[in-house]
Amino acid sequence: MSRTALITGVTGQDGSYLSELLLSKGYTVHGLVRRSSTFNTERIDHIYQGPQESGRSFVLHHADLSDGVALVNLLREIRPDEVYNLGAQSHVRVSFDAPLYTGDVTGLGALRLLEAIRASGVDTRVYQASSSEMFGATPPPQNERTPFHPRSPYGVAKVYGYWATVNYREAYGMYAVNGILFNHESPRRGETFVTRKITRAVARIKAGLQGELYLGNLDAVRDWGYAPEYVDAMWRMLQQDEPTDYVVATGVAATVRQFLETAFGHADLDWREYVRHDAKYERPSEVDALIGDAGKAEEILGWKPEVRVDELARIMVDADIRQVRDELAGATVRVDR
Repeated sequence: MSRTALITGVTGQDGSYLSELLLSKGYTVHGLVRRSSTFNTERIDHIYQGPQESGRSFVLHHADLSDGVALVNLLREIRPDEVYNLGAQSHVRVSFDAPLYTGDVTGLGALRLLEAIRASGVDTRVYQASSSEMFGATPPPQNERTPFHPRSPYGVAKVYGYWATVNYREAYGMYAVNGILFNHESPRRGETFVTRKITRAVARIKAGLQGELYLGNLDAVRDWGYAPEYVDAMWRMLQQDEPTDYVVATGVAATVRQFLETAFGHADLDWREYVRHDAKYERPSEVDALIGDAGKAEEILGWKPEVRVDELARIMVDADIRQVRDELAGATVRVDR
């Protein structure tokens, strides 16, 4: 019999790539979708299976990490072999504007899911999406032994979820792991995240649809990888005999300015002609440098990244140029379900 997985945050970048990976391995995938008056399933439309289809391997459910009762009921119904908690308010700058909501969904949401698993009595393996933002002000390189010093409400909430996962592993013998993923991007990245904001602007400027791009701190150093590779690491973590925590990263450092240069240069544009500074995009407390050491993941999981930051920027620019071209040609039309 095929294995069953439950994914929170299934409509996000990571959720969509993880769904594809698990479906390719023969899983039945169940995904949690927050109720909205607008369609928010664009990233998974290509694998969507309607409720009228028999023998579905991809099933969506309306639920929320703020509703513990719904989580218990759903877990008892599905009885998944694996649970991937990718759901969160994940925009770091926004977390300063909505700190309580971020804490409730990103932090307490992880605890609600863990407690729902315990209360439902489901024997499952749990992946918690932790973040490099937990390291915050701690100097790089950062690995599994690096102390946390978060510098945002998002980072604080992720630290809470991390320790809740460790506690349930130790207190109840639960197979629960933290994947401490450094920045990972793709053409499916949200349009308000800095990398996608940049590559989308490149495509729109090239097409004459946009004249300027406003950004905050260009000197922030990050370790950027390719999201499809990172979801493979998530899956590998739950296939091991013993649960433990892993850093997933490329180990390659780049500033926002370097990403700008590569992205604009790929389209034969000079970023300095278009980029403007706006202080509202800066954080009240900045994280200067995040550079990961994924040696443990390589040794135990056999995982190594292939795509580095420059290639990543080019992949994203090419995808956004194609998207703008298709939109202008009328070739991109959403088919409502």
